[in-house]
Amino acid sequence: MRSIANMVEQLGDEFDFRIVAADRDLGDAAPFPDVAVNTWNIVGGARVFYRSPGATGWRALLKSLEQGSFDLIYLNSFFSTGAALRPLVYRAVARLARKPVLLAPRGEFSPGALALKPTKKRAFIALARATGLYRNVVFQASSEHEAADIRRTLGDVPVHVASDLPGRSAPDADRLDVAAPGQPLRAVFLSRISPMKNLLGAIEMLARVRAPITFDIYGVIEDGAYWARCQAAIAALPPHVQARYQRPLRPDEVIEVLARHDFFFLPTLGENYGHVIREALSAGLPVLISDRTPWRGLVAESAGADLPLEAPDAFVAWVEQFAALAPAERAAMRRAARTRGDDPAAAAAAVNANRTLLLRALGAAA
Repeated sequence: MRSIANMVEQLGDEFDFRIVAADRDLGDAAPFPDVAVNTWNIVGGARVFYRSPGATGWRALLKSLEQGSFDLIYLNSFFSTGAALRPLVYRAVARLARKPVLLAPRGEFSPGALALKPTKKRAFIALARATGLYRNVVFQASSEHEAADIRRTLGDVPVHVASDLPGRSAPDADRLDVAAPGQPLRAVFLSRISPMKNLLGAIEMLARVRAPITFDIYGVIEDGAYWARCQAAIAALPPHVQARYQRPLRPDEVIEVLARHDFFFLPTLGENYGHVIREALSAGLPVLISDRTPWRGLVAESAGADLPLEAPDAFVAWVEQFAALAPAERAAMRRAARTRGDDPAAAAAAVNANRTLLLRALGAAA
């Protein structure tokens, strides 16, 4: 997860991070090459335990943690069985040392996220309350808006606000690759392909755009049924709108690939931070996103637009207006986007907030 990688990169000299991760990507039959499975690996500034699927992996992990040689349990989901529920159950039955718990729900309590499979999530929350499994857990919110989402859903629980840490800027991200006059507009989507990211909505909006446009789609196909709906929408696009699925991207190639396009399009149902939005801005791309992320005020800064999903006409109008801009005007927007994406003062404040968050959580009652 990008949030954890950035935390290790920027706070690894102050904290000893030990990370538990799956030994393979979602849907893969084989583990990652060149990693030792069910034991600890040195990866950058952290130690990583690549856990194999099923009971074997959990047994190996619990055995490696028998000595309780850690001070804080940091979970990155509320609803995930593997990332939250099982560790909390093991802690409750003393299979895992009873240490303080910090939980970052990563936007799971936003209205858009809760609207997906709502019955199942309501039942899960009711069960969590009844069992007390999440009692004494400290929650991390990436913004005051997310803190309000957490309290609205869970009630008066301890919540500390610390923005997700941005990655360090790529040194070669400042080239301004503006499309030549008369060429189709180059839009790009990069995210998990799932209902939450609203790729289908993006395709349906672009179908109404009159200007010629190409739309490159990057990301892991997480939901096959949803992707099939997207493919059907792509097949129905008018001839002047060309959408094509490319592939997932490695972290080290994101900035370079994004910079080859004219704008980034992500009408997401909700983001607690939106690392990829920040990366697009840092690559010098104006971003066209929903108003359900912390990245607001983009129009005023000439860095893109954050628009309500209830107004698809506004998205279509923005694309039409952007397509009509002269190359010099687009280049100016790219510079403004880069300025918004690379804010040294905000980055330093985020590092300090995360440092304080970890220290407070370490002192919380277990």
